[in-house]
Amino acid sequence: MEYRVVIPAAGQGKRMKAGKNKQFILLEDQPVIVHTLNVFQNDPNCIGIILVINEKEKKEFCELVDANKLSKVSHILNGGKERQDSVYKGLKALPGEEDGVVLIHDGARPFVTCDMITRVAKKAAAKGAAVLAVPLKDTIKSGNDGIVLKTLNRSSLWAVQTPQAFRSSIIIKAYEHAERCGITATDDASLVEELGYEVSIVLGEEYNIKLTTPYDLSMAEVILKWKENKG
Repeated sequence: MEYRVVIPAAGQGKRMKAGKNKQFILLEDQPVIVHTLNVFQNDPNCIGIILVINEKEKKEFCELVDANKLSKVSHILNGGKERQDSVYKGLKALPGEEDGVVLIHDGARPFVTCDMITRVAKKAAAKGAAVLAVPLKDTIKSGNDGIVLKTLNRSSLWAVQTPQAFRSSIIIKAYEHAERCGITATDDASLVEELGYEVSIVLGEEYNIKLTTPYDLSMAEVILKWKENKG
């Protein structure tokens, strides 16, 4: 199942407290973003990578792409103010004549695998929209002002990951609608849901984490060692 992927990597990751874009933090002597890009570079089904970055860091990103021979990176675009703005810029760079599958994947989520990618891409091709997700293990409560309002039914709750996959016509329509109506969302599938499309759930993996805080970096080191021992 051929696809293209938009990878937003423009955020500065203030919660990481690293003093620099978390994409450049080293994991086993390679920047996080290189780990992520290599997965798609090595996936034969990936036919193009659109990387959306902070304009001030374009030189660094270009150097990383060249040094690591990431030939599938077709575009390196300046991002917008928010992640949603950056993704929309990436979507606008897709070939206009195609209605293929497009994935949207966080640059700081380096442990995705070709198996996960293939499964979510195939589901999107068949159904129009799909997300990777894992069932929640903890009990979840809603609350306000320090008071529990309700205990939610855990059996119907999922922690959503990326990549999220869509037929390109659907996700572009969703982003156009969001821009017209001033809608913002924390993930791409939410914008598709706004238009009334069903979004399929594809089982992800717990180790497909997004690196957001210093704790996540510690977990990343554990995951790397676990993957080495596993295979």
